[in-house]
Amino acid sequence: MFCKASLITVALALIAAASPIQEKSGIRIPLQKRSSLTNADGTFNHEKAILSTAKTINKHRANLINLEKNVGRHAFNEGAEIKPVVPIANLTKRQSEPLTDEEDDLEWAGTISIGTPGQSFLIDFDTGSSDLWIPSSSCRSSTCSPKRKYTASSSSTSSKKSGTFSIEYGDGSTVSGPVYTDTVDVAGVTVKNQYFSPVTTLSSSFAGDPIDGILGLAYPAISNLGENPFFNAAIQQGAVEQGVFGFKLASSGSELYLGGTDSDLYTGSIEYHNVDQSSGFWQITGAKAYVGNKAAVSNFETIIDSGTTIMYGPPSAVRTFYRSVSGSAVYDSENGYYSFPCNSPPTVSFSWGGKQWQISADNFNLGETSSGSGKCVGALAGQDIGLGSNVWLLGDSFMKNVYTAFSFDKNAVGFAQLA
Repeated sequence: MFCKASLITVALALIAAASPIQEKSGIRIPLQKRSSLTNADGTFNHEKAILSTAKTINKHRANLINLEKNVGRHAFNEGAEIKPVVPIANLTKRQSEPLTDEEDDLEWAGTISIGTPGQSFLIDFDTGSSDLWIPSSSCRSSTCSPKRKYTASSSSTSSKKSGTFSIEYGDGSTVSGPVYTDTVDVAGVTVKNQYFSPVTTLSSSFAGDPIDGILGLAYPAISNLGENPFFNAAIQQGAVEQGVFGFKLASSGSELYLGGTDSDLYTGSIEYHNVDQSSGFWQITGAKAYVGNKAAVSNFETIIDSGTTIMYGPPSAVRTFYRSVSGSAVYDSENGYYSFPCNSPPTVSFSWGGKQWQISADNFNLGETSSGSGKCVGALAGQDIGLGSNVWLLGDSFMKNVYTAFSFDKNAVGFAQLA
């Protein structure tokens, strides 16, 4: 299990005040992490995990709706389907602790500014979506109340556009609002006339969440706005020298690097693998999942998603995976969670034809099923997210073990050993 004492505890004020450091061709953005699926006593937070899964399914449901609208159903992966909205209202009410615990890692947030003069927002940088939204000053709900809000009339570069932005969530509410363009600055990378939505309704599933909004870093094909996401616009406008950004998500020194990769944070070369950008996702083919030195599951596709907490695979494939884990057992059949003996965690790794990228025992362990049980919950769950019958979703439980580079220049995702 990860050590709570080593987690990032940087205050919001420090992040907001942090001066970006120019190095080589890119720029560093320090990130803060929040909201884990492990309780302070080391046990698995089952309720929060179910809520996290529901939000993941609903996010990718919206992505598929956008992909169908922008490209067509022919771009869907085999077996992909737009799933029904997963109800989460009851789950939100049942949560045993709020999503404001500073000692966890469900989202990776940094500060951006929008408008002239700039209005600051704490943003979740998400490689699994493609739109930018923040609350509007016109949002009067209790969910919006504690968040920083965008006032269009206070920006000299603000321009309202036609159309609306809307994502449906499982509590019967939406994240929705008008469409605007304005100047957006992320640590000195400035994009003019960036499309975004200052939302006027904000789903209650974001209540208690410290972030103000989301900045998507995937391909335009899954944009609800149907416009270039921020980083694509930065490339187009020459605001970055390279169409590459890099993530380090770890127990300390977490960072998003725009316009290249931060070589101080990794050793050796980056092992790149091509993606098919037509699907809109950072999706790599030809993956293998290993338990020890044995390939437990082979020849599947993987979407690398910084906005997803754990890892998901099709239920049948994940069942096959855990058959290779000594002492494993089904913990929650409905939600696809498995347990393993805490004192003998499996050695889990993924490969795309090159190196085997290992997940640490701490990162694979979501906590004990109950205090003293000796059984721990694995960070890979069997769940049909709707993305395809052979598609796995690798979130932070994987990304925390590697330096990850996302290259629009190469249409590839790369991995390197953390320094």
